[in-house]
Amino acid sequence: MDTGIEVINVEKAAATSETADFTDGVANVNTDDSERDVFLPIPVSSSNGEMPGDDHTPGGLRNGGAGAMNELNSSVSRVKKELNEKVFWKVRLWMIILFIFLFIIVVIFISLALCSAIHMDEDEKFDSSLFKIPQYFNGSFQMLNLSFTESEKPAELQNKLAELYRSSPALGRYFSKAELHAVRNDSVVIEYELTFVLPEEQQEELRNFTLSREMVYNVFRQFLYEQDPVETGMTYIDPVSLKMSSVN
Repeated sequence: MDTGIEVINVEKAAATSETADFTDGVANVNTDDSERDVFLPIPVSSSNGEMPGDDHTPGGLRNGGAGAMNELNSSVSRVKKELNEKVFWKVRLWMIILFIFLFIIVVIFISLALCSAIHMDEDEKFDSSLFKIPQYFNGSFQMLNLSFTESEKPAELQNKLAELYRSSPALGRYFSKAELHAVRNDSVVIEYELTFVLPEEQQEELRNFTLSREMVYNVFRQFLYEQDPVETGMTYIDPVSLKMSSVN
Protein backbone atom coordinates (compact mmCIF):
# COMPACT_ATOMS: atom_id res chain seq x y z
CA MET A 1 0.00 0.00 0.00
CA ASP A 2 2.79 2.33 0.82
CA THR A 3 4.39 1.40 -2.44
CA GLY A 4 1.33 2.60 -4.37
CA ILE A 5 1.24 5.88 -2.45
CA GLU A 6 4.90 6.43 -3.15
CA VAL A 7 4.36 5.85 -6.88
CA ILE A 8 1.55 8.40 -6.90
CA ASN A 9 3.70 10.91 -5.01
CA VAL A 10 6.55 10.37 -7.43
CA GLU A 11 4.23 11.02 -10.40
CA LYS A 12 2.85 14.19 -8.75
CA ALA A 13 6.35 15.37 -8.08
CA ALA A 14 7.32 14.79 -11.74
CA ALA A 15 4.24 16.64 -12.96
CA THR A 16 4.95 19.51 -10.62
CA SER A 17 8.51 19.66 -11.88
CA GLU A 18 7.39 19.73 -15.54
CA THR A 19 4.87 22.48 -14.75
CA ALA A 20 7.53 24.53 -13.06
CA ASP A 21 9.86 24.04 -16.01
CA PHE A 22 7.13 25.11 -18.47
CA THR A 23 6.33 28.17 -16.35
CA ASP A 24 9.96 29.10 -16.19
CA GLY A 25 10.18 28.79 -19.96
CA VAL A 26 7.27 31.13 -20.47
CA ALA A 27 8.73 33.58 -18.02
CA ASN A 28 12.00 33.44 -19.86
CA VAL A 29 10.28 34.07 -23.20
CA ASN A 30 8.34 37.07 -21.87
CA THR A 31 11.48 38.44 -20.35
CA ASP A 32 13.29 38.25 -23.70
CA ASP A 33 10.37 39.95 -25.54
CA SER A 34 10.28 42.80 -23.04
CA GLU A 35 14.01 43.23 -23.41
CA ARG A 36 13.63 43.49 -27.20
CA ASP A 37 10.74 45.98 -26.85
CA VAL A 38 13.00 48.37 -25.02
CA PHE A 39 14.73 49.19 -28.35
CA LEU A 40 11.44 49.93 -30.23
CA PRO A 41 10.16 53.55 -30.36
CA ILE A 42 7.27 54.18 -28.05
CA PRO A 43 4.50 56.15 -29.81
CA VAL A 44 3.46 59.22 -27.88
CA SER A 45 -0.16 60.19 -28.29
CA SER A 46 -1.22 63.82 -28.61
CA SER A 47 -3.49 65.56 -26.14
CA ASN A 48 -6.64 64.57 -28.04
CA GLY A 49 -5.58 60.97 -28.37
CA GLU A 50 -4.46 61.22 -32.05
CA MET A 51 -1.08 60.34 -33.39
CA PRO A 52 1.00 63.35 -34.40
CA GLY A 53 0.98 63.81 -38.18
CA ASP A 54 4.03 64.18 -40.35
CA ASP A 55 4.18 65.47 -43.89
CA HIS A 56 2.48 62.34 -45.20
CA THR A 57 -0.43 62.33 -42.76
CA PRO A 58 -3.62 64.39 -42.78
CA GLY A 59 -2.36 66.29 -39.75
CA GLY A 60 0.83 67.18 -41.61
CA LEU A 61 -1.16 68.33 -44.61
CA ARG A 62 -3.34 70.49 -42.43
CA ASN A 63 -0.35 72.10 -40.82
CA GLY A 64 1.30 72.66 -44.22
CA GLY A 65 -1.94 74.13 -45.68
CA ALA A 66 -2.31 76.46 -42.73
CA GLY A 67 1.27 77.61 -43.18
CA ALA A 68 0.76 78.29 -46.89
CA MET A 69 -2.43 80.21 -46.15
CA ASN A 70 -0.70 82.28 -43.52
CA GLU A 71 2.11 83.04 -45.96
CA LEU A 72 -0.39 84.05 -48.65
CA ASN A 73 -2.26 86.33 -46.25
CA SER A 74 1.02 87.84 -45.22
CA SER A 75 1.95 88.53 -48.84
CA VAL A 76 -1.44 90.10 -49.56
CA SER A 77 -1.18 92.29 -46.52
CA ARG A 78 2.32 93.37 -47.54
CA VAL A 79 1.12 94.29 -51.06
CA LYS A 80 -1.81 96.27 -49.68
CA LYS A 81 0.49 98.10 -47.35
CA GLU A 82 2.87 98.97 -50.18
CA LEU A 83 0.04 100.17 -52.42
CA ASN A 84 -1.32 102.41 -49.65
CA GLU A 85 2.03 104.06 -49.03
CA LYS A 86 2.04 107.81 -49.65
CA VAL A 87 4.28 108.92 -52.49
CA PHE A 88 3.79 112.64 -51.91
CA TRP A 89 1.19 114.72 -50.11
CA LYS A 90 -2.05 112.66 -50.16
CA VAL A 91 -1.22 110.76 -53.34
CA ARG A 92 -0.79 107.05 -52.77
CA LEU A 93 0.95 104.47 -54.90
CA TRP A 94 -2.25 102.79 -56.12
CA MET A 95 -3.54 106.15 -57.38
CA ILE A 96 -0.44 106.63 -59.53
CA ILE A 97 -0.73 103.11 -61.00
CA LEU A 98 -4.41 103.66 -61.80
CA PHE A 99 -3.63 107.03 -63.42
CA ILE A 100 -0.93 105.49 -65.61
CA PHE A 101 -3.27 102.70 -66.71
CA LEU A 102 -6.05 105.15 -67.63
CA PHE A 103 -3.57 107.42 -69.39
CA ILE A 104 -2.39 104.54 -71.61
CA ILE A 105 -5.99 103.69 -72.57
CA VAL A 106 -6.75 107.33 -73.45
CA VAL A 107 -3.59 107.59 -75.57
CA ILE A 108 -4.53 104.42 -77.48
CA PHE A 109 -8.03 105.70 -78.28
CA ILE A 110 -6.73 109.13 -79.33
CA SER A 111 -4.14 107.49 -81.60
CA LEU A 112 -6.77 105.32 -83.26
CA ALA A 113 -9.04 108.32 -83.79
CA LEU A 114 -6.24 110.38 -85.33
CA CYS A 115 -5.17 107.54 -87.59
CA SER A 116 -8.70 107.01 -88.90
CA ALA A 117 -9.13 110.75 -89.46
CA ILE A 118 -5.78 111.30 -91.18
CA HIS A 119 -5.72 108.10 -93.22
CA MET A 120 -7.20 108.45 -96.69
CA ASP A 121 -7.33 105.77 -99.31
CA GLU A 122 -5.38 106.71 -102.41
CA ASP A 123 -8.29 105.52 -104.55
CA GLU A 124 -10.52 108.15 -102.91
CA LYS A 125 -8.40 110.99 -104.24
CA PHE A 126 -9.84 112.13 -107.56
CA ASP A 127 -10.77 115.36 -109.29
CA SER A 128 -14.40 115.23 -110.39
CA SER A 129 -13.87 118.19 -112.72
CA LEU A 130 -11.92 115.88 -115.05
CA PHE A 131 -14.95 113.61 -115.52
CA LYS A 132 -16.56 114.91 -118.71
CA ILE A 133 -17.30 111.98 -121.01
CA PRO A 134 -20.88 110.68 -120.50
CA GLN A 135 -21.76 107.00 -120.47
CA TYR A 136 -25.45 105.94 -120.58
CA PHE A 137 -27.27 102.77 -119.61
CA ASN A 138 -30.96 102.23 -120.08
CA GLY A 139 -33.40 99.44 -119.50
CA SER A 140 -36.61 98.46 -117.78
CA PHE A 141 -38.01 96.47 -114.88
CA GLN A 142 -41.39 95.33 -113.68
CA MET A 143 -43.09 96.35 -110.46
CA LEU A 144 -45.30 93.84 -108.67
CA ASN A 145 -48.78 94.77 -107.38
CA LEU A 146 -48.42 98.37 -108.54
CA SER A 147 -49.46 100.52 -111.51
CA PHE A 148 -48.81 104.18 -112.34
CA THR A 149 -50.39 106.65 -114.73
CA GLU A 150 -47.98 108.23 -117.18
CA SER A 151 -47.95 111.51 -115.22
CA GLU A 152 -47.11 109.80 -111.93
CA LYS A 153 -43.38 109.10 -111.65
CA PRO A 154 -42.29 107.14 -108.58
CA ALA A 155 -39.88 109.76 -107.20
CA GLU A 156 -39.07 107.65 -104.15
CA LEU A 157 -37.98 104.76 -106.34
CA GLN A 158 -35.89 107.08 -108.51
CA ASN A 159 -34.09 108.41 -105.43
CA LYS A 160 -33.40 104.87 -104.24
CA LEU A 161 -31.93 103.95 -107.60
CA ALA A 162 -29.68 107.01 -107.59
CA GLU A 163 -28.55 106.31 -104.01
CA LEU A 164 -27.75 102.70 -104.94
CA TYR A 165 -25.16 103.74 -107.53
CA ARG A 166 -23.92 106.78 -105.62
CA SER A 167 -23.00 104.59 -102.63
CA SER A 168 -21.27 101.93 -104.75
CA PRO A 169 -17.51 101.76 -103.91
CA ALA A 170 -16.59 101.01 -107.52
CA LEU A 171 -19.11 103.15 -109.42
CA GLY A 172 -19.99 105.94 -107.01
CA ARG A 173 -17.38 108.47 -108.19
CA TYR A 174 -18.52 108.14 -111.81
CA PHE A 175 -22.27 108.21 -111.22
CA SER A 176 -24.18 111.31 -112.28
CA LYS A 177 -27.95 110.70 -112.18
CA ALA A 178 -30.81 108.21 -112.57
CA GLU A 179 -34.11 108.94 -114.31
CA LEU A 180 -37.36 107.04 -114.76
CA HIS A 181 -38.40 108.05 -118.24
CA ALA A 182 -41.83 106.61 -118.74
CA VAL A 183 -44.45 104.17 -117.61
CA ARG A 184 -45.96 102.19 -120.46
CA ASN A 185 -49.65 102.85 -120.72
CA ASP A 186 -50.72 102.35 -117.12
CA SER A 187 -48.68 99.15 -116.86
CA VAL A 188 -46.27 98.00 -114.16
CA VAL A 189 -43.22 98.15 -116.49
CA ILE A 190 -40.93 101.13 -115.79
CA GLU A 191 -38.12 102.38 -118.02
CA TYR A 192 -35.00 103.97 -116.56
CA GLU A 193 -31.81 105.66 -117.68
CA LEU A 194 -28.50 105.85 -115.80
CA THR A 195 -25.85 108.47 -116.54
CA PHE A 196 -22.16 108.15 -115.66
CA VAL A 197 -19.27 110.48 -116.49
CA LEU A 198 -15.72 109.34 -117.27
CA PRO A 199 -12.33 111.06 -117.38
CA GLU A 200 -10.87 111.45 -120.85
CA GLU A 201 -7.63 109.65 -120.08
CA GLN A 202 -9.12 106.33 -118.89
CA GLN A 203 -12.45 106.17 -120.68
CA GLU A 204 -11.65 103.10 -122.78
CA GLU A 205 -10.35 101.12 -119.81
CA LEU A 206 -13.32 102.12 -117.68
CA ARG A 207 -15.84 101.21 -120.39
CA ASN A 208 -14.31 97.77 -120.74
CA PHE A 209 -14.03 96.96 -117.04
CA THR A 210 -15.31 99.22 -114.23
CA LEU A 211 -18.20 100.75 -116.19
CA SER A 212 -18.95 97.80 -118.38
CA ARG A 213 -22.54 96.73 -118.87
CA GLU A 214 -21.98 93.63 -116.73
CA MET A 215 -20.69 95.61 -113.76
CA VAL A 216 -23.51 98.18 -113.79
CA TYR A 217 -26.12 95.48 -114.34
CA ASN A 218 -24.83 93.26 -111.52
CA VAL A 219 -24.96 96.11 -108.99
CA PHE A 220 -28.64 96.68 -109.79
CA ARG A 221 -29.50 92.97 -109.87
CA GLN A 222 -27.79 92.29 -106.53
CA PHE A 223 -29.83 95.08 -104.97
CA LEU A 224 -33.06 93.57 -106.30
CA TYR A 225 -32.29 90.11 -104.94
CA GLU A 226 -31.56 91.58 -101.50
CA GLN A 227 -34.79 93.56 -101.27
CA ASP A 228 -37.31 92.49 -98.65
CA PRO A 229 -40.90 92.12 -99.95
CA VAL A 230 -42.28 93.02 -96.52
CA GLU A 231 -40.26 96.24 -96.22
CA THR A 232 -40.56 97.36 -99.84
CA GLY A 233 -44.26 96.58 -99.96
CA MET A 234 -45.86 98.02 -103.09
CA THR A 235 -42.49 99.12 -104.54
CA TYR A 236 -41.14 95.57 -104.88
CA ILE A 237 -39.30 95.02 -108.18
CA ASP A 238 -39.22 91.63 -109.88
CA PRO A 239 -35.46 90.77 -110.21
CA VAL A 240 -36.10 88.49 -113.21
CA SER A 241 -37.67 91.35 -115.18
CA LEU A 242 -34.56 93.58 -115.04
CA LYS A 243 -33.18 94.54 -118.45
CA MET A 244 -30.20 96.81 -119.24
CA SER A 245 -28.18 97.88 -122.26
CA SER A 246 -25.23 100.21 -122.76
CA VAL A 247 -25.47 103.37 -124.93
CA ASN A 248 -22.22 104.99 -126.03
